[in-house]
Amino acid sequence: MTFEELLDLASRNVGGSVVAANDEFFAERDNLINPWAPTFTPRTFGAKGQVYDGWETRRRREPGHDHAVLRLGVPGVVHGVVVDTAFFTGNYPPEAAVDGCRLPGYPSPDELAGADWFPLVERAALHGDTRNRFTVGASRVVTHVRLTIHPDGGVARLRVYGEPVPDPELLPDTCDLAAAEIGGRVTDCSDRFYGSPGNLLLPGLAASMGEGWETRRRRDHGNDWVRVRLAAPGVLRLAELDTSHFKGNAPGWARLTGGDGEPLLPRVRLQPDTRHRFRLAHDGPVDEVRLDIYPDGGMARLRLYGSLTAGARERLAAQWADREAGGG
Repeated sequence: MTFEELLDLASRNVGGSVVAANDEFFAERDNLINPWAPTFTPRTFGAKGQVYDGWETRRRREPGHDHAVLRLGVPGVVHGVVVDTAFFTGNYPPEAAVDGCRLPGYPSPDELAGADWFPLVERAALHGDTRNRFTVGASRVVTHVRLTIHPDGGVARLRVYGEPVPDPELLPDTCDLAAAEIGGRVTDCSDRFYGSPGNLLLPGLAASMGEGWETRRRRDHGNDWVRVRLAAPGVLRLAELDTSHFKGNAPGWARLTGGDGEPLLPRVRLQPDTRHRFRLAHDGPVDEVRLDIYPDGGMARLRLYGSLTAGARERLAAQWADREAGGG
């Protein structure tokens, strides 16, 4: 697995926000965390020049640098960063650095300015119109990141890929244990031709088929499937299988099993463009679930509601405290 297969902790999809920037004269800072790929239409001019899908500062005429501060949608350990300069060719920053910090609650820009920042990506060269990839070796939990560009210019997107680390004090007794924002993740699937299976675990409702998981049309006697590692072991009570927006291409049926093959939900019929909810009767804890769809098709979201085991909650608390102290 490459770090780009992990969750983008800064994405607007999981609640990320750009809380401050010292300059955004040519293009707005909020574009940095848009979940879709950057676009460009040549010779599209506004009052300030060519329109860019990214963050772009004015040309500096004195020594210094520009910066933008992002609040991650979910706290986590960062494993990789992409500074994407797509379509910025003669106006990209020649160098950049990325720092992280951890502050509780919801600090203001002034409070973040005085935070204890530590390096995630040391000052490094950038290339224009490129996804500049940097592996991160830090093991501390990060709540905010700061992108510094030297000396000025434009960046289309900042992707901050990592492992969510939930605060167990903020987890309710019953929650969606498959949710990406608390650490649920897809570990394998049969097919991802039209859409990523990771979309199944994103928060909120899908706005279109493009925000779900969709497989190609099968021409054999098999079926498609996806395997999900829960954020932590728990007892599942309710499943939501959402086929919203999938009308002529929804699966006909679906089934859920645990990691060891134990039945959680027998094969059930699905309807197109519908949020289905099913009670689960399995009493034992599970840490992995397999969703089988028959024979193929698309789904918008998968929710697996349940309660953490006592041992799982204790392990999450220990992990949170260890990462707070900077441990591995």
